[in-house]
Amino acid sequence: MILNCYIIDDEPLAIRLLESYVDKTPFLRLQGSCTNAVTALADLSERPVDLLFLDIQMPELNGLEFSKIIGDRCRIIFTTAFEQYAVDSYRVNALDYLLKPIDYPDFLNACEKACQWYELTDNTTRKKDELKSIFIKTDYKLVQIELKKILYVEGLKDYVKIYTEDTARPILSLMSMKSMEELLPTSRFMRVHRSYIVQKEKIRVIDRGRIVFDKTYIPVSDSYKQVFQTFLDKRS
Repeated sequence: MILNCYIIDDEPLAIRLLESYVDKTPFLRLQGSCTNAVTALADLSERPVDLLFLDIQMPELNGLEFSKIIGDRCRIIFTTAFEQYAVDSYRVNALDYLLKPIDYPDFLNACEKACQWYELTDNTTRKKDELKSIFIKTDYKLVQIELKKILYVEGLKDYVKIYTEDTARPILSLMSMKSMEELLPTSRFMRVHRSYIVQKEKIRVIDRGRIVFDKTYIPVSDSYKQVFQTFLDKRS
């Protein structure tokens, strides 16, 4: 497994040290580095990575704030000279926390954790990709739904409505959109809005940035536009 990585640190010497560590680690591939977190945001939107080495104390935008903005787009290993941030780093779901000066064994150990995380995630994804159907609880009973028949899912507070090709009315279930999203394979389904998940292969018409299913127009929110555009670019 090769992990694409990126370094953000306002100290050029710290960047050079990490670059040398990346260079001698066979399963890491450096995609870039930056001394300014604000500039790095734009860079990472064009060059997605798997692993981010992120300093915490930086001007304009600190590492903790940056990690909340970037969310789950990549895994983060914090690199800092201040150990008081350790608890905060785990609150934002960082993989590891390296205290400067960083030596190579500690660096390598943290990177191996990242590899293990991705291997576990890949195994889980493969199992989900093999799913043919799911069971959904509705009206106090379990109903089996074939994945190939799902058009889209709509979230309504504590409920989801599952729209399929072979039923006139949606299937209503008491569950969150997050739970539904975790249940569906990402190779086939895509979140395009806080309230909508669509099956990629069922998209036939896009009208002024909205996905059209019969008479239903599904908006693509700003936070998902980049992912949606990347999907379109691959198919265009």
